[in-house]
Amino acid sequence: MKEENKPFNDVIDHFNKIEGNVTNPANAKFSKLPKPLKYIGYFMIAFFSVSFILIIILSLLN
Repeated sequence: MKEENKPFNDVIDHFNKIEGNVTNPANAKFSKLPKPLKYIGYFMIAFFSVSFILIIILSLLN
């Protein structure tokens, strides 16, 4: 493990192993998630994007 990614005590190390926290954000990849979670993520991103655009368009029409 690199020096910058070492936990500062054993409790944090245990927490990271049990909870599955990534120590390096580069290791958290969206493509490695299970398919149902990916689809939920895609749906949420699309829903919020479309909602935001509709709010802007409808506010301009008023």
